[in-house]
Amino acid sequence: MTMISKFSKIALGLSVLGASAVATAENFTFESSVKTSTDTLVLFHAKDKASSPFQDFDGKTNGQLTKAIKAADFSGAYGAMVEVLAPINIDYQRVIIVGTGKEALTKNKATKLGGNLSGKLEKDYIKSITVAADGLGENAETAALIAHGINLRAYRFDEYRKEKRQEKSFYFDVDNGNDTKNAYKPLSNIEAGVFLARDLTSETATELTPVDFAKEAKKLKKLGVKVTVLDPKDIKKLGMGALEAVGRGSKDGSRLVIAHYKNSDDAPIAIAGKGITFDSGGYNIKTHSSIAHMKVDMAGAAAALGAVKALALNEEKVNVVAIMAMAANMVSENSVAPGDVLRTAEGLTVEITNTDAEGRLVLSDALWYAREKYSPRVLVDLATLTGSKVGAVGNEYAAVFSEDDELVKQLTFAGKQVNENLWRLPLGYGDMLKSNIADLRNTGSGGPGATTAAAFLQHFTGDVKWAHIDIAGNALSHSNKGEVPKGGTGYGVRLLTEWIQNNK
Repeated sequence: MTMISKFSKIALGLSVLGASAVATAENFTFESSVKTSTDTLVLFHAKDKASSPFQDFDGKTNGQLTKAIKAADFSGAYGAMVEVLAPINIDYQRVIIVGTGKEALTKNKATKLGGNLSGKLEKDYIKSITVAADGLGENAETAALIAHGINLRAYRFDEYRKEKRQEKSFYFDVDNGNDTKNAYKPLSNIEAGVFLARDLTSETATELTPVDFAKEAKKLKKLGVKVTVLDPKDIKKLGMGALEAVGRGSKDGSRLVIAHYKNSDDAPIAIAGKGITFDSGGYNIKTHSSIAHMKVDMAGAAAALGAVKALALNEEKVNVVAIMAMAANMVSENSVAPGDVLRTAEGLTVEITNTDAEGRLVLSDALWYAREKYSPRVLVDLATLTGSKVGAVGNEYAAVFSEDDELVKQLTFAGKQVNENLWRLPLGYGDMLKSNIADLRNTGSGGPGATTAAAFLQHFTGDVKWAHIDIAGNALSHSNKGEVPKGGTGYGVRLLTEWIQNNK
């Protein structure tokens, strides 16, 4: 399997990041005076206020740029773009004028703007781009965030395509090349985590089994991450009957993958990720064509692993452990059947009323393991858990459930900073999980499905501060938008790293 190592290394003007830093989708150079000849020039224009680079090039073209933006009724509104082909008197094939709006670009807006700019430049005949960023406020940080957005959008999973995407070269003209390089380096490491999550999410179910996922996780050992993998025998010995049962119908069975990055003596932050590498639905088999997308049902685990990679690359002074519950929910003579009763490691028994509600089962044992083995100060789980969540808040937001107002506030703020937005939904309807034969049902007998799923998970969180994030609908994008390309999104990596960095 070829993962993100197939991408090129990144050039950063005065120096190149070490081999352990990041592989990338594009090439970037940050210099205080770009002398390289390119085919495209990007200029920024605030609302009703031209930047000095725009004025300089407008003068060189005898006012052609001003004439073009007037013809397009362009005022510099955020995200607006005008393309000028074959400009006179300057050695570029085209000029792209990008509106930055009236206010200074915030972190989320700069990243999104970079993503949309990348989309504007995606044509194969555009190969090299000069970005006149020296007119932007807070030049180093803003330029770095725009590059971040460009690179996030430029990613492609082309493992199975004959024609591979060609990298583009970006030359950022900035006030200080070293400052911008230093501002971009941690962002590039976050990209590495996002790209890992996207690669894992996009890979086919046949090529990415729980065993394969465990192998990918072990690659983080070289970054100082302790990786432990529990096989079916280990899982059964620990009494994790829910995780064991979900993987029982597949050839290799379940795995529990633990990736622990310890660079602090603080009590750990625990991240639990749902890792269903393919979800057939089990005996309650899926019948809709969307079954072809069920390779993405491990996106929560992918995001957890990607976040650990990003934090390790950035050498953050944190103690974070990712607990990833991996299984393929398949149909065979060994599969768990509707009506079966399972015993979780928590000691609670669960009546299986629907084998397609398997994510909460694997997470129940992962949450127990996180508490039992690591005594975390906070516990967050990510899962493509319910279609009900998509019906409630769509795919522009992920749903967050918690009884801790401060934790919800922290996560929501972090999500807004990186364009991975959260919307809080209520916990409740626990009475809908009552069973006549066991301690719990794995589906509610009524009530909103996303909420009853969250209420089920709450039984396995003990007294630990906890939040559940349902990313159904967020893990896979069906169109290009902002810094997110079509395909696996890596949703959650940037949210988690931002949250952890903000609350060390």
